Amino acid sequence: MPDRAARKRNHQAADWVLRQHEGRMSGSDDAAFRAWLAADPQNGRAHDAARRLLGEAGRAISADPELRSFQYQPRRTGPVIGALAALAVGLGYFLWSDGVMHLRADIVASADQIPVTTLDDGSVMQMNASSAVDIDMAGDHRTIRLLRGQAWFQVAPDPTRPFTVEAGDTRVTALGTAFDVRLDQAGVQVTVTEHAVSLEVQDKPELAARVNQGQRATYDAATDQIDSAATDGQAELAWRRGKLIVDNAPLSLVIDEMNRHFPGTIRIANSALADRRVSGTLKVTDTEGSLSFLHEALGIRSTRLGPFVLLRN
Repeated sequence: MPDRAARKRNHQAADWVLRQHEGRMSGSDDAAFRAWLAADPQNGRAHDAARRLLGEAGRAISADPELRSFQYQPRRTGPVIGALAALAVGLGYFLWSDGVMHLRADIVASADQIPVTTLDDGSVMQMNASSAVDIDMAGDHRTIRLLRGQAWFQVAPDPTRPFTVEAGDTRVTALGTAFDVRLDQAGVQVTVTEHAVSLEVQDKPELAARVNQGQRATYDAATDQIDSAATDGQAELAWRRGKLIVDNAPLSLVIDEMNRHFPGTIRIANSALADRRVSGTLKVTDTEGSLSFLHEALGIRSTRLGPFVLLRN
């Protein structure tokens, strides 16, 4: 089994490959990547291996339904064709089973998990379903990279080792605190329930903000702004109990949260329905119960096709 240094190197290599393929490399990222390669010859070898594994073949299989559903039948193929077919199936399964995220993350929470973890420094972390984190507690720092989803932290005091959560382009540094960080396509949301945190945006020092107890700060990547407001911490953290408390929230937000806990996919038929407003308390770990609530509250219907659910008027 690889040691901690090797696992960290593999995580970093997979992250660089994904950034490069997704076009997320800035000028500073390019410089950091070159410095990372120069720091250790093994970094280059790990990068080459990750590129081969997560390269064109993997993306082609992921995008092609026929390849994803291909059934390997060795009796009908020659040795070379059979080996290629087995490789295709293996790569397809790797992508389907969230293998990329498992390469990058130390902990990946599945759709039926809301795990609580005590970190090496005594801090406590709880992850929402379908979330992933990478943990680096070495040396003079404590860094958690939120790669996907949402996590809550109760930070153990240690003035000599800052506790930082990196999510997307943001850095959240604890100032002796308990706080929650949520990462989604729109940006990052930080809710503080004890003391305060500092919130920074990569390469944009003018956007730095302090978020105090009882406040929620949201960084909107589209507008490149941070907005802060008072919030109900109990409602914001209801997800820790498998619940969602909403007051006049769009249906799209409710479905996003339900999808975290659903092994399939729930989709909304049109934008007008997605904008319908919902108020109430839902047990999002109970998909059928939550769908029944929405049927009653909004008068909508759902159609299920295997793991796919479509909501419509």
